[in-house]
Amino acid sequence: MLSTSSENDFLNVVKSLSGKRWVQKPYNERSSLALSQKFSLPEIIGRLLDSRGITAASVDGFLEPRLSSSLPNPSHLIDLNAGVQRIIKAINLSDKITIFGDYDVDGATSTALLVRYFKLIGIECGIYIPDRIKEGYGPNITAFKQLIDEGTKLLITVDCGTTAFEPLSYAKENGLDVIVIDHHIAEVRLPEASAIINPNRLDETSEHTQLAAVGVSFLLIVGLNKALRDNGFFSNGTPVSEPNLMNLIDIVALGTVADMVALTGVNRALVVQGLKVLAKRQNVGLAALADVSRVDEVPTSYHLGFLLGPRVNAGGRVGKSNLGALLLSTDDDGKAKEIAEKLNKYNLERKEIETNVLDEALQIAEEKVKNRSVDSIILVTGENWHPGVIGIVASRLKEKYSLPACVLTSKEGKMTGSGRSINGIDLGACVIAARQAGIIENGGGHAMAAGFSLAANKLETFEEFLSERISKQIQNQKIVPKLNIDALLTLDGATQEFVSLLQKMGPFGSGNPEPRIVFEGVRIVKATIVGSDHVRCFLTSINSKKSLSAIAFRCVETALGQALLKNNGVPMHVAGKLRENNWQGRTTIQFLMDDASTV
Repeated sequence: MLSTSSENDFLNVVKSLSGKRWVQKPYNERSSLALSQKFSLPEIIGRLLDSRGITAASVDGFLEPRLSSSLPNPSHLIDLNAGVQRIIKAINLSDKITIFGDYDVDGATSTALLVRYFKLIGIECGIYIPDRIKEGYGPNITAFKQLIDEGTKLLITVDCGTTAFEPLSYAKENGLDVIVIDHHIAEVRLPEASAIINPNRLDETSEHTQLAAVGVSFLLIVGLNKALRDNGFFSNGTPVSEPNLMNLIDIVALGTVADMVALTGVNRALVVQGLKVLAKRQNVGLAALADVSRVDEVPTSYHLGFLLGPRVNAGGRVGKSNLGALLLSTDDDGKAKEIAEKLNKYNLERKEIETNVLDEALQIAEEKVKNRSVDSIILVTGENWHPGVIGIVASRLKEKYSLPACVLTSKEGKMTGSGRSINGIDLGACVIAARQAGIIENGGGHAMAAGFSLAANKLETFEEFLSERISKQIQNQKIVPKLNIDALLTLDGATQEFVSLLQKMGPFGSGNPEPRIVFEGVRIVKATIVGSDHVRCFLTSINSKKSLSAIAFRCVETALGQALLKNNGVPMHVAGKLRENNWQGRTTIQFLMDDASTV
């Protein structure tokens, strides 16, 4: 995250142990106090609400989001009505429909959502998920030829297709109608298709640009369901009852959180309501996945993003791309358990592969930093690194260096890469510009993430292109790495009641970050290493008899970890998040520390 030089330093921390400036998240003192008084909330909660742009008129909708007031009319999206009509035509003609999804969680959930809806109205759809390694991202002509040969008449692509010009032209030439459901950044020119439903089309006026593909897919089935109802589909002697779409939004919540889109507006309502449906364990695939993930408590966005999502992703990362979609769309308990066990196993394999690639990537990155050749982007490459983990490794590098990061794997003169960005730098736009300039062969994404491929001999040109564009943005805005701080709290204030109020502000994620709390001048006691590289300790204060359990993850070899382990009673300011810790039926408060500074 970046900071402008004009912002105020929190507790005068200019350079923390992680090398960041601590900056108070801006809020209006008068309006935050008014929120606290009007809604009988602690002042700190009023401040947190105000800093997120929540007004008195929107407090109820923020704390208790409802789809009835948040969900837009699906027809406001360009081409949605055209897509609905083409699907109805396919239903009437008994055309074979296939869903073509991306291999990540958003693609798997979007695919499963459509397959489950069609199944509920008596229609069996095919599923096609491209192999990440053999086929790469998105539609391809070879896959389309196979689907045409197998009799598909209508293809619905989800979480991909907006820039698939050649494959969609091939489809049209060969009588295959395509509906694109996507959310990735589009170009001025669009491919040929029966409908391209994407809130991020350049000619689109929708305000719901934060929707993941699964959210767009949900709007499509809402619109389709209404059209079928209006046409008498559910009342003309058809042995099909009108589906309850609310029973499907657990899948929507998973895809929305896992794709790291902003949890604001309609996304927030979809996730809150979807978590309630998830808790009922109606989807046998999600229930089986929760079991292998050892989720034995009320599910939260944390479980979606860090336990369920990675396992759905794991199949695509190790070469079993369709397993996530199959799991989420099945109604067979036995099949669900079998697939969930496989995904859990693949997730363990993914972790081992990721660790090996990350170790190599960190060595390369450290060498670049040491030689002072990095000022805007961390870009590292490796021979035959597994393409399924390079996105995760890019995320780790971004977190460590507070800069955009790209990780590329090379094989036989070809390079495939994945990038992750920081707030303020639109990496997707940079990658698209590189493709338009002819530097890379393929690429796209959104502000915070991108994927691309290029010839190995264009690597240096590509790195210079990205570095120049990103450097200008950093210099023009006079920005440096920062850590946003929401509020200062005493140890006595870290109560169960307060943490429960914090949780009501969730779900947390992009667009609604989990509040970061600072404890001022606390002492570190009983610091020990747990696991391989985590540090657990207790926070105490001379002004309080209370001690608070704290943990800092993946930090033993960092300045933060060493400062905790070698602390000799020296007071420190510590920053992190407060969470409930449920263990063996007992609930306690735990502090997840992500930074610290000496007093």
